[in-house]
Amino acid sequence: MTARWSVRLLAGFASLIAVGMGASSVTAGQTRPAARPGSTSSSAGLTPDGHPDMQGTWINGTLTPFERPANQTKAFLTEEEAAALERQAAERRANPAPRRAGDVGSDNEAFVDTGYKVTSTRQTSLVVEPADGKIPLRAEAEKQRDFNLKNVDTFETMSPWDRCITRGPTALFPANYNNGYQIVQTPGYVTIVSEMIHEARVIPTDGRPHLPTTVRSMNGDSRGHWEGQTLVVDTTNFSGDGWFSTHSGSGRLRGVPISPSLHLVERFSLIDAKTLVYEMTIEDPNVYTQPWKVQVPFARDDTYQMFEYACHEGNQAIGNVLRGARREEHDAAASSTNP
Repeated sequence: MTARWSVRLLAGFASLIAVGMGASSVTAGQTRPAARPGSTSSSAGLTPDGHPDMQGTWINGTLTPFERPANQTKAFLTEEEAAALERQAAERRANPAPRRAGDVGSDNEAFVDTGYKVTSTRQTSLVVEPADGKIPLRAEAEKQRDFNLKNVDTFETMSPWDRCITRGPTALFPANYNNGYQIVQTPGYVTIVSEMIHEARVIPTDGRPHLPTTVRSMNGDSRGHWEGQTLVVDTTNFSGDGWFSTHSGSGRLRGVPISPSLHLVERFSLIDAKTLVYEMTIEDPNVYTQPWKVQVPFARDDTYQMFEYACHEGNQAIGNVLRGARREEHDAAASSTNP
């Protein structure tokens, strides 16, 4: 990661000189989206095969929390409330809390993206259904999540993100950094490249059926189709391995398991040439008490540069964690037999 970020920093300085700013942030200003998802503006343009042209680079970093905070009862912020939250975030970055003794800290500021705003819709959480903005987790799913988060010294429960395999089905949910995505459209396919873990998701849109249910994978089998101006992606055939979400930005969702019954429906709707509304509806009766929905506005930013996310190529952490845990087990066993 160090070499990668050195390149990124140099490129970022060059970008500052060339265009005055790095990645642009979504501008707050409306109480709700500029238009209802699905009512695409004709100014966005069409591809040669007649579909909305979503091609380009998009970003979705935001200050908006994943779930609605306990002290928040409204679904939307006022302009004044949004501005206050953004000022508070800027003040926290400028005046970080003193580090506690023994605390090694977090990522260097140079490694993370800053200057995030609340979403352009000013929604108080990315979870928009149920109405309370909370994830409807089953108690048994919470128990498994807690087990996963506490037992990180074995590959069997370690996050697939930590293992550099995948971010999981929530690859399009914003994290603390690397929130860049490139969309490429060709006849019969839409490909989405995520900056984080450099995954390329190829989605057929030519009407082919899902794979047989006997063919399953960690991130499932996706099939897309167009409903007017909206790209709808249906994903099934999950293997039930891994975590549904792997990063801390998703709060209580991090570490939640996936079951083979998981069913996702995603909707990509161009509001205008620079705004894409992304929605995901999640249904898994083994994990959640009811279906629920996340909505995240994306902003087009073709000045944003995506660089290689070199994970396993230079990662020593997994081997070190496993070796250290096995050594602790060995020492504990030795001390119990030789008190």
